[in-house]
Order: sequence, then C-alpha cells, then structure tokens
Amino acid sequence: MNPRLAATRALAAVLAGKASLAALPAQLEQVEPRDRALAQELAFGTARWQPRLALLAEQLLRKPFKAADRDIEALLLIGLYQLLHTRIPAHAAIGETVACAEQLKKPWAKGLLNAVLRRVQREGAALLAGLKGDPVARTAHPRWLQQALKANWPEHWEAICAANNEHPPLTLRVNRRLASRDIYLAELAAAGIPASACRFSRDGILLGEPRDVRSLPGFAEGRFSVQDEAAQLAAYLLEPMPGQRVLDACCAPGGKTCHLLESEPRLAELVAIDLEERRLERVRENLDRLGLAARLIAADARATGSWWDGRRFQRILLDAPCSATGVIRRHPDIKLTRQASDIPALAMLQGELLDALWPTLEVGGILLYATCSILPAENSDTIAAFLARTPGARELDIASSFIGAKPGLAQRHGRQLLPQPQGHDGFYYAKLIKIAAGPRG
Repeated sequence: MNPRLAATRALAAVLAGKASLAALPAQLEQVEPRDRALAQELAFGTARWQPRLALLAEQLLRKPFKAADRDIEALLLIGLYQLLHTRIPAHAAIGETVACAEQLKKPWAKGLLNAVLRRVQREGAALLAGLKGDPVARTAHPRWLQQALKANWPEHWEAICAANNEHPPLTLRVNRRLASRDIYLAELAAAGIPASACRFSRDGILLGEPRDVRSLPGFAEGRFSVQDEAAQLAAYLLEPMPGQRVLDACCAPGGKTCHLLESEPRLAELVAIDLEERRLERVRENLDRLGLAARLIAADARATGSWWDGRRFQRILLDAPCSATGVIRRHPDIKLTRQASDIPALAMLQGELLDALWPTLEVGGILLYATCSILPAENSDTIAAFLARTPGARELDIASSFIGAKPGLAQRHGRQLLPQPQGHDGFYYAKLIKIAAGPRG
C-alpha cells in the first residue's frame, strides 16, 4: 500500500472519531517495509500540527468537507504537512498526494487537492504569517486546550505547547536486577551509541537519538525497558519494601508493574489490575521478557467485590485514567480525540477509583496517585476533594524523596511535572498515607 494512503486511512479514522493512531500498525502491515517509517511520520506529524493545518485549509476551501469525505480531508492535511514540515520535494508531495484520491475511489477530489496544495506551495509563508495572531495556529493546539493551559499555567503554557510539538526522546530504564546504570552506559559508549544518565531517575538513560530498541545490547535478555523518566519515578515514590503486598491499579501496559518488581524483588505479592484482558496481554509480555511474575486480574478496579480477597495492601499505585495531556508529543492524536467535556468525567472516574481502593489499603500504608495529565482538574483538585472527604488520609511530601534537584513544581497538593524538551513527559504525583480506617475500612 502507498504510505500516504496508509497514513490517510489511519488519520481519517481519527478525524471521524472512530479510532486513535494506535490503530496505525494495522495499516502499516500493508505497506512495504521500506516505506513504513514514512507512513508513520506522515500520520503522526500531521496529527501533531493538525490544529494549524486545519485553520490553513479552512482559509483555502470554499466549504468544509462532508463527514463522508474525512479521507479526503485527511489526505489534504497530509499534503499540507509534507509541504510545510518535511523536506519531501514539493512536486513529489503534491503528485503522490493527489494520486491517492484515485485509490480512495474519489477522483473528483484530484482537482481540489492539486489546486490547494499548489497554492500553498506558492504562498505558504504568507498564508501562515496571516494566521500568527491566532494562538491555535501559533501553538498548534486545539482552542480548548490552549486556553486551559494558559489559564492553569500562565508562566509556562507556551513552553508546554512547544514541548508538546517536539518529537519525544527515547528513554530507557535499566533492569537493576541484571546490571547497574553505569555498567550499561559504558556498554552503550563502547558500542558507539550516545547516551546519558537521566537527571531524576536512578535507573534512567536518555539516548542521544531514537533507534530501534531491538538493536540495543541486551533487549531480548531483559536488561532494559523503554519508559519515560517521569513514569520511572513511581517506583521510587511508592517505596515498596520486602514482604509487602502491592497493588498496581490500571496497570497496562505494565512498565510501572515491572519497575516495582525490579526495585523490590522480595515483595510478598504484586497484584496488577486492568479493565480488559487484551490490555493485560501487553503486561504479560513485558513480565515474561524481564523474567518477572505478578498476579494479573482483568476487572474494573472500582468493583472491589469482584476481585479483592479482603487482605489489605501495604502499597497501592493508582495510575489513573486521564486526559493524557502530558504525553501529547508521544500521542499527538490526543489533540484531535480529546475534548474539554471529557475532563469532568475523567475527574469523576478518578475520584471513584480513589474512594474504591482506599478501603483496600492497610492503616499505615501508602497510596501513590499518578496521572500523565497536566490539568489541575485531574490532579491537585482531585486530591483536594478526596482529602476533604476522607478523614483518615494525609498527604506526604514528595520533594523529600529526592536529594538535590526536585522534579516538577509543588502544587496545593502533590507535584506536577511539565513536559521538558529532551527530558521527561508531563506527569503528576500525590503521595497519601492512611492514618486511620474509615467507616468502610
């Protein structure tokens, strides 16, 4: 399959609200191996800049596309992306993009695509300059999100948007059961692979440039995993100890599950829950590759009567479902799939999970609340509401867990990490201790 066609079909499904770019691999299977990187770059790159590209397209079209023509809309955006954000020669970008209309069985669109793309080829710089006054075009973020970031982070919102538009770095987590970070860094250096130690994670390594991780020393043997530095902090902050029972709620894809087991191999048990069995398959694969074991349960974590055996946990990690606004650079289609109306519903779900899991925690135990969101409504506001209705809960200071530099910014409750250029993703943590049992435990 033509790589532009594959990218178009994947992006059209996102525009139609029927899928995310997680479905792209199914399209890539039909693309020649040599063209798969191009197809992925076109799909992800167009999603990354879609708010700006869509405004530009709106200026150049007499009327918006019909719902039945999301594929042509996606194809046009992909054409614009090639002209404005890649080094693909203009004649190739235009010719190959226009030709895809035939393969979509919509030859009527060829003239439209050709006219719009050739105008942008001639006048692109001037057309974009005319959009600079609109923050949506300037930041390439949907209006609701741009406004939310500006309201919540008035001193940081433009830097957040800039970081969201970058390609993400590739970060590794060394399996400390098999080797130290220093030893593995020396191996990478000997292999001529540029890499450096992460600033906050004791197990983290930042590669100088992305590459196929299967080509790195020791991947098949489980000597490292791919995990962002911010996510690696969960295991340190939870502080698992020998003999403890630990719950990892909402565990897929299992990176934090595995890191907890690597950090403390003498746990009595680690129970990992996720909503769907198919999501647990990825967790199982990671555990097997690393030679680790956990009890996996497919269940709604809120329905404790369906999965909890009544024995309380000493540690709970709640990596709650969220807007994922802190990892947009890794999943740029979030700009297209997430809406402002999603946030109150997510905050309600997060509160329900906290309320349901708290009785399963033993007195003196610690619950670490985490999200990959950078919106206070899902983070410090959620924790404030929980503390207000839960007398037996107290907050612990996160900054004291770090010697020297502290990651992120202190909030009313918890600590917020904002996405950093060539650094960690956006993430939030709040650490709670149970000082007394409530009416339900």
